[in-house]
Amino acid sequence: MVSKPLPLELSDHERRVLRGWLRKQTASQALVLRSRIVLACAEGLANARVADDLGVSRETVRKWRSRFAADRLEGLVDRPRSGPPRRITDEQVEALVSRTLGQTPPAGDSHWSTRSMAEAQGMSQSAVSRIWRAFGLKPHIVETWKLSTDPQFVSKVRDVVGIYLSPPENALVLAVDEKSQIQALDRTQPVLPMAPATPAKMTHDYVRHGTTSLFAALDIASGSVIAQHYRRHRHQEFLRFLKVIDAAVPQHLELHLVLDNYATHKTEPVKKWLLRHPRFHLHFTPTSASWLNLVERWFAELTSRKLRRSAHRSVVELERDIRGWINEWNKNPKPFIWTKTADDILDTLAAYCTRINDSGH
Repeated sequence: MVSKPLPLELSDHERRVLRGWLRKQTASQALVLRSRIVLACAEGLANARVADDLGVSRETVRKWRSRFAADRLEGLVDRPRSGPPRRITDEQVEALVSRTLGQTPPAGDSHWSTRSMAEAQGMSQSAVSRIWRAFGLKPHIVETWKLSTDPQFVSKVRDVVGIYLSPPENALVLAVDEKSQIQALDRTQPVLPMAPATPAKMTHDYVRHGTTSLFAALDIASGSVIAQHYRRHRHQEFLRFLKVIDAAVPQHLELHLVLDNYATHKTEPVKKWLLRHPRFHLHFTPTSASWLNLVERWFAELTSRKLRRSAHRSVVELERDIRGWINEWNKNPKPFIWTKTADDILDTLAAYCTRINDSGH
């Protein structure tokens, strides 16, 4: 006599949890399958029908149906597997992390390596590596930073971020800056193309063929760029670029330019020209805070996608190549969306300053 399968009735909470597991992107495929089995069984379907619909064996359906009937939701979660006990205690992990953060290597090295830490702590290199990865520790990496000392830092942050988040009506907001000293570099030997299992290769040395400066104005709304090359970056070139912007933007629009505190932006000839063109409004980022200028993000795209791996035998060739890349960018521009409010930025900096207040600097 064939026994009838155990009836399944789900509570509202259980049904929500099971459906949540189906939608959860980080859920394992095994858990998703078990949830599908239980939900199908709760609809009154026989084991054979559920097995056919889901492409699994009847034994699999019977197993998870019985497990759920006995232990409910907890029965679908994998039980802890047997294995050897931990050989590294929580105290050892804490000591290793504290030593990484608070002490320098005894041999006079500037930073810890997995080998030196393993020797100091009496662990294997792989254990040290696993612990560092778990806590996000990277002793071999140093990043640069500089805190602005501009006395008008707060007001300038609020001004620039405000113009990003709430642009004025009937106006165009442009993030403007110069990328100076772009070198026309040619490798001393031909670049070897990429091959299966082998990356492209180029020589570490190069021949310089001159430099150019790129003046760029990024439209923060559309992501399109107005750009012009000049061989120098004095106030004369900046004035010429302002005239390029003036000619490129319809006259009925006000122009709000986000700039850094470079001296060429504040000379008397520039000030006099701006007085004769009142639709131009300048917003200066704080000193040592060029990260507030969105065009710097676009310069990073230009560098990583074009300049870093290019080779040019003349400045003319370099400028032509950059212009071609910018033209392609402007065919399908993508804006960089600013999301942080001024309060978010100032709160983060205040918290960081509190952390480093006792650093001795």
